[in-house]
Amino acid sequence: MPEYLFVYGTLRPGMAPRRLAHLMKKMRYMGRASTPGRLYDLDAYPGAVLDPDCDTEIKGEPFQLPDDGYTLAALDTYEGFDARYPASSLFVRRRCRVTLKDDTKFVCWIYVYNWQVSPEALIRGGDYLWHKKLKSLRRRPEKDVRGSGSEN
Repeated sequence: MPEYLFVYGTLRPGMAPRRLAHLMKKMRYMGRASTPGRLYDLDAYPGAVLDPDCDTEIKGEPFQLPDDGYTLAALDTYEGFDARYPASSLFVRRRCRVTLKDDTKFVCWIYVYNWQVSPEALIRGGDYLWHKKLKSLRRRPEKDVRGSGSEN
């Protein structure tokens, strides 16, 4: 039976670090999806907190994992997950139910943030790609709409 991984942050298409590109190419993209929970901006990456009873969603993409045993282990290392010591892991790998845009539902692995989060870091809308795009637009220096002429 195939295994799936739901990605919502730095493993999403176009965001994965170069050192993981070979792993991401081995996985089969399944489409856009969501799962109940909250997503937080932790500066360099997001952190997901699952909550099947909340009315907010984490948006991302599920991928079918290759049946090689290596890919998931390498991703565990990248995410700071150690199955022998989950309490001290930055993220823990859990199962979650995701829903594709066409309403297809299936179970995936997801990396859930394992430490405390600040409510102020909540990503409204649950989409890290959109949040990151908005954040970069806010950082852009504003152009002077008056032009480059001198003030008289």
